[in-house]
Amino acid sequence: MINAGDTAFVLIASAMVLLMTPGLAFFYGGMVRRKNVLGVLMQCFIIMCVLGLQWVLFGYSLSFAPGNAFIGSLDWAGLRGVGLEPYADYAATIPHQAFMIFQAMFAVITPALIIGAFAERMKFSAFLVFTLLWAFFVYDPIAHMVWGTGGLFRNLGVLDFAGGTVVHINAGVAALVTALYLGKRKHFPQAVAPHNLPFTVLGAGLLWFGWFGFNAGSALAANGIAVNAFVVTNTAAAAAGLTWALIDWLHNGKPTMFGTVTGAVAGLVAITPAAGFVGVIPAVLIGVGVSIICFLMVTVVKMKFGYDDSLDAFGVHGIGGIFGALATGLFASKALNPAGADGLFNGNPKLFLIQLGAVLFTLVYSLIATFVILKIVDKLIGVRVNEKDEAIGLDLTQHKETAYTVLE
Repeated sequence: MINAGDTAFVLIASAMVLLMTPGLAFFYGGMVRRKNVLGVLMQCFIIMCVLGLQWVLFGYSLSFAPGNAFIGSLDWAGLRGVGLEPYADYAATIPHQAFMIFQAMFAVITPALIIGAFAERMKFSAFLVFTLLWAFFVYDPIAHMVWGTGGLFRNLGVLDFAGGTVVHINAGVAALVTALYLGKRKHFPQAVAPHNLPFTVLGAGLLWFGWFGFNAGSALAANGIAVNAFVVTNTAAAAAGLTWALIDWLHNGKPTMFGTVTGAVAGLVAITPAAGFVGVIPAVLIGVGVSIICFLMVTVVKMKFGYDDSLDAFGVHGIGGIFGALATGLFASKALNPAGADGLFNGNPKLFLIQLGAVLFTLVYSLIATFVILKIVDKLIGVRVNEKDEAIGLDLTQHKETAYTVLE
């Protein structure tokens, strides 16, 4: 039976999650050089268009329609049979289309996260083809396995409240593969400071705001689980942002704005899979822990191995998602959410092993599938802009537009 309050809550949450993609555009756009800022904004915005169509035509059906353990069927293609009555297997108190459009926003932002790894060097045409293929062959199968009826990991009892595995690990691994495949930007390893740090801070603020829809909305009802998810989301982000600022202060002598917002986003990533299953104290521990690990990843590991993950998509989203998925296996509590499971620290080591298995599978699957897609796109149209276009910048060479009158 449809509940008006639950329906309104999920629709508002859907709008908040949609806002995260323009937020991500500003977050990433502020970090690149001036000559590439419109390129990043365009990539994020066009994903809203391309995936908005792909989802209603095929993606929702492949992700959530009854199928096999690995992929859904095409029974719901074009939203055939997806009406205004609830579909109880997913959400019993809201229209089926409300659940569908909420999930659409996750499908939109996930490939947008990958942009941070290949910023400033991918052809726009290749980006479009890659994104569409990645949605079909990577996002949709993983979403079905974790969340879909009959999905492999859903049946095994994997907990992923709002997308730590489906969104962040999936996109984070794809980001690393893409960064390695395309190779370094021509200026690398010379450090490039964000061209417009206020843009990045604005983007981080929009992401933090939208993340309440992302996590609390995943309760799919205006209930206590949603309230808990809202509270722990804010708590983890606050703990992670403060931790990164303190590490910056100790390590570099000054706390930085850039470090603080990076930490806050890492905290939001890490709490995503756990938000409906853990309380405030675990959220604090998750926020502190993920900042320490991600700081080491982007300042030590990346420098040591020399790969050019331009905007740390893997270092924050991939590593943060892995940490969050495993932390769910440690801290989850049935006392907080009877529909979940107890984690290792609540007497159930099996959950941690299940979470670890899902993490490893997603790592391997996303790595192989992303590499194959890149190879195909590269053979068809080439994925990287030429050296001259990279020097001029993607704004002019790919879009014939400039954000500013001065390029550098």
